[in-house]
Amino acid sequence: MPEGDTVWLAAQRMNTALAGGTLRRGEFRLPQLATLDLTGSEVTEVLPRGKHLLIRLADGRTLRTHFRMDGSWHIYRPGAPWRGGPAYDVRVVLVTDDYECVGYRLHDVEIVPTAEEDRLVGHLGPDVLGPDWDLDEALRRLREHPDEQIGVALVDQRNLAGIGNLYKVESLFVLGVHPWTRVADVPDLAALVQKARALMRANLHHPEQNTTGDPRRGRDHWVFGRRGKPCLRCGSRILLGEQGPPTQERVTWWCPRCQAARSPIDPQARTGEPHRPQPVTLY
Repeated sequence: MPEGDTVWLAAQRMNTALAGGTLRRGEFRLPQLATLDLTGSEVTEVLPRGKHLLIRLADGRTLRTHFRMDGSWHIYRPGAPWRGGPAYDVRVVLVTDDYECVGYRLHDVEIVPTAEEDRLVGHLGPDVLGPDWDLDEALRRLREHPDEQIGVALVDQRNLAGIGNLYKVESLFVLGVHPWTRVADVPDLAALVQKARALMRANLHHPEQNTTGDPRRGRDHWVFGRRGKPCLRCGSRILLGEQGPPTQERVTWWCPRCQAARSPIDPQARTGEPHRPQPVTLY
C-alpha cells in the first residue's frame, strides 16, 4: 500500500538515483505538462512529505507527485526493460547517465517554484516520518475536532501526514479502539498516534508492510485485508465496513470483540447531524 513508509522508501531510492545528477531526459506524458521539458536540469534532492514525493531541482523548481492508490516510481539501469506496466501508464520519465526513473500512474503531478512548495504541501500536519514530526501538534490538531470519528481523523492528512488505511486499522486494533469512536473518547490518543508511527517506522527499509511480526502469508496483518477471517487474538470474525464522508469513504476492518465500542458510536458525528443509529454496512 502506498502510505507514508512507501513514499519514504521511494524517496530514498529516488534520491540515490537522481541527486547530484543532470537530467539527460525529462519528459511528461500528461496533457497539462506535455510541452514541459526538464532535460538539462540538475536534481538536488528527492524527499518525502507525508504521502507526497518532492523532486527539487537546482534551478529553483520542485516537481511534486502523489501515488494515491496505484502510482509508483520504478528505477532502472540504462537499457533495462521497463516493467512497471503498459506504456500508456507512464506519466513521467527522468533519466540521468546512470539511472532511468519511470513514474507509472502518478497523480497530482505538478511543478512549482521551490519557494512556493507550501502551495502543495503547506496544509499537511506534522509528517509522521519527517524531521518536522511533532506529537503535541498532531494531538492538538486531532483534538480540534473532538466529535470526529477516530478512523477518519487518523487518515486526515491535515492532522498528521503519512498514515493511510493500513496503519489506521492496524494501530486501532492493537490499542483496542473501535474505528467509529469519537476522538474525544479515545482513552489514550497519544499512545494511539505513537503506535501508528512505530508500526510505520518498523517497515521503513523494506517494501513489505508487516504489523504482526509474523511473515507468513495471511498472518502479517491483524485485521487489514482479513474480512471474515478469525481474529489472530480472539478468533472472532473480522468485520469490514465503509467509513468517512460519501466522497471520501474508505473500507475499515476491525474485530468486534477486541475493539468493542466503549462509548456510543455515532456514524453522523462528522457532520454534526442529530444522532440516528445506523448499522455499518458489512461485506
